[in-house]
Amino acid sequence: MTKRGRNAGRLLAIAWALVVALLLAHNAYLWLGKRIAPETDILALLPVQERDPVLQASFTHMVDAAQQRVAVLVGAPDWADARRAAEAYGAVLARHADLFHSTPLDEQTQNDWLALFQQHRLTLLAAPQETQLRQEAPSFWRDAALSQLYSPFGGPKLGAWQDDPFGLFSGWVQERAQETPVRPRDGHLFVADGERQYVLLPLTLRLPAFSLGAQESALPVLAQAEAAARQAVAGVEIISAGVILHAAAASSQAAGEMSTIGLGSLAGIILLTWLTFRSVKPIALILLSISIGCLGSLSVCWLLFGKVHLMTLVFGASLIGVAQDYGIYFLCNRLGADPALDSRALLRRLLPGLCLTLLAAVIGYMGLALTPFPGLRHMAVFSALGLVFAWLTVVFWFPALIGGGSLKSGVLVARYGARARWPLLRANRATLIGGVLFAVFAVVGISRLGVNDDIRLLQTPPAHLIRDQIKLGKLLDGPTPVQFYLVRGDSAESVLQREETLKLRLLPLIAQKHISGVQAMSNWVPSLQTQAARRALLDAAILQPGAALDLLAQSVDEGPEWAGKVRAQLEQAGAPLSIDAFLQVPASEPWRHLWLGKVEGGYASIVALRGMQYAAIPLLAKAGEGMPGVQWVDKVSEISSVLGRYRVYMGAVVLGAYVVVFGLLLPRYRRRTWRVLAPTALASVAVLALLGYLNLPLQLFHVLALMLLLGVGVDYGIFMQEHPDRRNNTPWLAVGLSAANTILSFGLLALSKTAALQAFGLTMLIGTALVWLLSPCFATADPRSAADAAGEI
Repeated sequence: MTKRGRNAGRLLAIAWALVVALLLAHNAYLWLGKRIAPETDILALLPVQERDPVLQASFTHMVDAAQQRVAVLVGAPDWADARRAAEAYGAVLARHADLFHSTPLDEQTQNDWLALFQQHRLTLLAAPQETQLRQEAPSFWRDAALSQLYSPFGGPKLGAWQDDPFGLFSGWVQERAQETPVRPRDGHLFVADGERQYVLLPLTLRLPAFSLGAQESALPVLAQAEAAARQAVAGVEIISAGVILHAAAASSQAAGEMSTIGLGSLAGIILLTWLTFRSVKPIALILLSISIGCLGSLSVCWLLFGKVHLMTLVFGASLIGVAQDYGIYFLCNRLGADPALDSRALLRRLLPGLCLTLLAAVIGYMGLALTPFPGLRHMAVFSALGLVFAWLTVVFWFPALIGGGSLKSGVLVARYGARARWPLLRANRATLIGGVLFAVFAVVGISRLGVNDDIRLLQTPPAHLIRDQIKLGKLLDGPTPVQFYLVRGDSAESVLQREETLKLRLLPLIAQKHISGVQAMSNWVPSLQTQAARRALLDAAILQPGAALDLLAQSVDEGPEWAGKVRAQLEQAGAPLSIDAFLQVPASEPWRHLWLGKVEGGYASIVALRGMQYAAIPLLAKAGEGMPGVQWVDKVSEISSVLGRYRVYMGAVVLGAYVVVFGLLLPRYRRRTWRVLAPTALASVAVLALLGYLNLPLQLFHVLALMLLLGVGVDYGIFMQEHPDRRNNTPWLAVGLSAANTILSFGLLALSKTAALQAFGLTMLIGTALVWLLSPCFATADPRSAADAAGEI
């Protein structure tokens, strides 16, 4: 190499050293200053609503409402035991008011809750009472009021009898109470099933549920509180549910998998590199390139996105098995090169192949960025950047750090199977029979291949969390946050009126027990139209002269003055209740998530469903059809539909990527280009067939893995075509080492408990192994061997 070339190489190495120094400084700034905290919100990995921002906002609104809440049920067969255990549990939480907030349940709290409604009680009526006001004579209401006055079992009374003589407000409060089975009892919230009585402890987190710091602080406190409750009452049952519990389980699982995949891959690389080169220096160089790749991708991703998801780091751990390809390729060629050949001259010879391998791999990773999944985009950018930084480290530093001479060869070099003995594709009967058998295998397997895009297949929380969530949902009869109605209108009044119409349509489904009830803002704040109509009913049946109030006055031996006083007192509570007034009082807190308020194009709200049976989803979707401003939202179905649509779309992208890569390779390999791609294409077809034989339904993540397999597999084809001499074992050694490390990393990914990563890893594991086995079969025969060339296809 000329002196000018050596100087240019030295300057590039120094420039890269400066870049690496900046990366080290930036990573130290992030980690030592605790400025980077991996995101753990699994919803951040899911696609956003593509066309309707209001629809996406409604889902976010529902999820955010539940995000900071933790519900704990402390149960025992005896109420006294349940209460004692709950008090022990609560005593521990009381010492950690910085983490948890809970509202005490006492008489003052209940009075505060009722205060606003009492001021508007003349416009608040239960549905049965409204019907009775239309149908019953004034004497019916007089008798009802007398029953309230004289019967000790006349039902619960809220305030003095004359404040609500006909029990209308009490009836409305009781109807609202039916929205939950939870009841106050002895200063606690009470719910029961056939076996146990439970104290409900509703808690609100003061820290973000997806914060690792919150999880590390809150979970030990909850465990300590549970231990205190069990110590207070032996055999007490404790059921806990909350987003933070799922987030903490996912974080723990992801952190463990990241360590397993990362350390497992590194251990494999170190062992294989030692067996190949019998020296510490090649190991150090490979680890150096991988480390710079990881540091660089982390820094740039943080600068681009402002955050890094924990699942991105788990997926990025598998990058280790791919980023070492370039260093392995260079070192294997250095091992087999003439000792007199300068490393920079060797790099110039290898550079075209190295450029193509990087380009193919980046195309494979960036295919993931074409999906609507933010998490996959982050993974794609993280991995592609990691490859680029590792590649630049090999190109700029390896020639200078290795220098001239040859490397030592280890036991693996001597014992690794010779490439010359591997079967070579020829135009003969054996190739024809093999092709027919493979075609039959592929056709039968793919014909058995089904598809399943259900997002629920990708959910893998711990079994005990699922069990607790299901039981708590049944006991509390809570709504699901992923299926609901979105109601829109040009004003708040229009939205409330449309809610009321929708609720009438849902009454038959409640009667048929497809749902147990409805949660809606109009339950608490009827539309002004409804309030005015109810007020008119009350005036006609109760308040007007000669109506029920005057009849009641006569029955209790009171004169017109008493009736006038009561009438005036009731009319003071006849002003309509507004949505704004309701939202400002503590009583609205459990229901605020149902009101989106002013949004793009008007106003919007959510109508949630209690006790929904999943078999009733088609009926619920049909119930809202034809209603202006009413839209059925099924987030599970929506995301599943997106998964299915992008599975098909990405399948087309994979085929297009083959065409693009073929065009990139064509100028260099000409008639041999198909040989570079054929091993990967056949391996991809075989993977699809194997999925069919294994009865594993095809998912988007299988297709995404096939996209990445293209980027990885083409590397092996390029390695083989760059060295057509079959007696040269160097490229076959490089392919073997690269494939072994990739198989190891993605093999560990296949063991992930996250279903998406598991599907991805399994596809890459099988596909990479097949590409490794097939690539030498498609290598060009040694052009110096006329006998081989004559029989070559």
